[in-house]
Amino acid sequence: MVGSHADMAPASTTEGPREKPGPTAPTPAAQYECGECGKSFRWSSRLLHHQRTHTGERPYKCPDCPKAFKGSSALLYHQRGHTGERPYQCPDCPKAFKRSSLLQIHRSVHTGLRAFTCGQCGLAFKWSSHYQYHLRQHTGERPYPCPDCPKAFKNSSSLRRHRHVHTGERP
Repeated sequence: MVGSHADMAPASTTEGPREKPGPTAPTPAAQYECGECGKSFRWSSRLLHHQRTHTGERPYKCPDCPKAFKGSSALLYHQRGHTGERPYQCPDCPKAFKRSSLLQIHRSVHTGLRAFTCGQCGLAFKWSSHYQYHLRQHTGERPYPCPDCPKAFKNSSSLRRHRHVHTGERP
């Protein structure tokens, strides 16, 4: 017989710092597959959102400008640009942000935390983008090829700067 929720007791009754619960069961397999590219998703809503990448559909229109978005949350963040709403306040300074993820990134300014550490040389970085760029020093990867010549670059800004060679425009 399978027990009910009433049969379950807490693992500990003492109060203390809570830890994030670990995985208790295998993650359910992806059930929804994109017919266009084969990518799989656990939820049909995620598949629908993904399929808009292929169709170009952007059903969430901004009432204040011509922009449109694949998802409602992207529209919400965009609209905060029009309204100036910044609901995520830093507890350590007056700065506020329109996304919680931006606040989390900002908090490293106060904590000094460098969450991204290179396994090859030990250098640590606050920003994921700086870490990714640094890794290319070790691998030699240049994922930004110029469409007009054989050169390739470690970051998109270097490619943009280089493109002026071909267009004749001044940066």
